[in-house]
Amino acid sequence: MSSAASPLLTASGPPTGSADIRLVVTDMDGTLLDDAKRLPPGLWETLAELRRRGVLFSPASGRQYATLAREFAEVAEGMVFIAENGTYVVRDGVELSSDPLEPGVAARVVQAARELVAEGVDVGAVVCGKRSAYVERSDEAFLAEVRKYYVEHRVVEDATALDDDVIKVALFDFGSAAHTTAPALESFTATLPRSRLRSSGGTPMVVVSGEHWVDVMNRTANKGAALRRLQRELGVTPAQTMVFGDYLNDLEMLDAAEWSFAMANAHPDVIARARHLAPSNNDNGVLRTVARVLNL
Repeated sequence: MSSAASPLLTASGPPTGSADIRLVVTDMDGTLLDDAKRLPPGLWETLAELRRRGVLFSPASGRQYATLAREFAEVAEGMVFIAENGTYVVRDGVELSSDPLEPGVAARVVQAARELVAEGVDVGAVVCGKRSAYVERSDEAFLAEVRKYYVEHRVVEDATALDDDVIKVALFDFGSAAHTTAPALESFTATLPRSRLRSSGGTPMVVVSGEHWVDVMNRTANKGAALRRLQRELGVTPAQTMVFGDYLNDLEMLDAAEWSFAMANAHPDVIARARHLAPSNNDNGVLRTVARVLNL
């Protein structure tokens, strides 16, 4: 990867109309969606043209599958959804891959969240299962944030005792997730007994996925790992893959594509990791870039 992204809309940007792109993958919040969480104008027309050309469009998000499927309901047929930060990948209602947490690990993350609350941290845990998300907090302020990303969610008395495969535990911190919740969880995951963990996954990974969100999932799980599995299944190469992202949970995904774009509004580490720079999410950066590179 280059040490700095090259600008898209200058002579030093990528060529236009010359790429053999077969797969376009984009993050949602801060990337495809603007700051008001709106889909960009012209999206459905662009997706129809991509489909006509045989190019698969795939949303990749920390959002749950049910939320993504509802967002793209009118064009969802044949679309691959990389949900829950890569821990759950679905096409036409059929699971393509998943990477569940060990039940004991998920329970201990929930307990860690409870302890943070007892210490005065305004945080809540969202236990993300394949069928639904589960929360113990029922106050409207917290549930309003949960609804944005988890269409299917249930308030339960005990989120450590669930009949569902848990693929991720997300925590919403009303303050700064990077400065409060994430450090506490990093310390927690470092002390988990290795004998209780799957040998394939090792110690769980803590990822800051937004200003207020922290995700705990298997170290083997990320958007990049999910994308590489999808590329193998489809027979698509990194050179035929275009990826867009803005935050730290997009880093591995950028590594899986030669056509990797950081949004102009992206975290500095994302801009440094990507090969190219796209206009911001508020400037319809994803669709403008796709149109330019593919000569739509």
